[in-house]
Amino acid sequence: MQAQLFQLVWLVPLGLLVGTLGTLIGAGGGFILVPVLLLLYPQVPPETITSISLAVVFLNALSGSIAYSRMKRIDYKSGLLFSAAAIPGALIGAWTTHLLSRGAFNAVFGTILILVAVFLAWRTRKPAQDGRASAPQPGKSKLTLVFRTIVDWEEITHVFSYNPVLGVSVSVFVGFLSSLLGIGGGIFHVPLLATTLNFPIHIATATSHFVLAIMSFAGTLVHIVAGEFTRTVVVVAGLGVGVVLGAQLGARFSNRVNGTWIIRALAGALILVGARLLISF
Repeated sequence: MQAQLFQLVWLVPLGLLVGTLGTLIGAGGGFILVPVLLLLYPQVPPETITSISLAVVFLNALSGSIAYSRMKRIDYKSGLLFSAAAIPGALIGAWTTHLLSRGAFNAVFGTILILVAVFLAWRTRKPAQDGRASAPQPGKSKLTLVFRTIVDWEEITHVFSYNPVLGVSVSVFVGFLSSLLGIGGGIFHVPLLATTLNFPIHIATATSHFVLAIMSFAGTLVHIVAGEFTRTVVVVAGLGVGVVLGAQLGARFSNRVNGTWIIRALAGALILVGARLLISF
């Protein structure tokens, strides 16, 4: 009993940090939590680590989505489309985790984080959208694009367009990779929405969080059926309390942070985490 209480002393603050940062950038916080869990529990198999992270990411994304919903920044129509595409990938990814050894998991995770970070750093050389209104890309056929208009709580109008086929394809990939690694997928989805699919950055973070809540719930169900939570209830509960509170803070802070710096901060964090995992491998 004392050991469990001691865990809560550091699990709740860790969850608060994960929830705040994860919601701020729309990533769910799994990219922070998984490396920490890997370092704290070196003997625990990958499927247990990912099961804890996905459950916490779900609580974080659910809380953050409620906050973003109040800000009217979620593109629900696009979010439901992307969620429907991501769920099959998430289910397959959660099951595939059982096939990876701990060393292979660390190597794959670290390499992917660094590749994503390099991609983000390259894309931010161009001026990033700051969340204000953005016009549809010129020279594109209306037959191949979906046009969206979102008016948020500050009465800012966000106008953008994207290719739905590309959006669905990206979401399937993100669903698989996120559940495989237990990180929720926001670190992949946000930059892809903001660059490849032309979403304004603050709409991208909010919509990604909405998709994340649905996707991580599906992945968590797979781990529940597999019995992964029998000995990790205290860990999930402690982290869960922290992330629910942190998600509310992250959503509020997002309104004060420039979109370009959100992406750059994410890239820097990914490089550090990825390098640490490759060193441990």
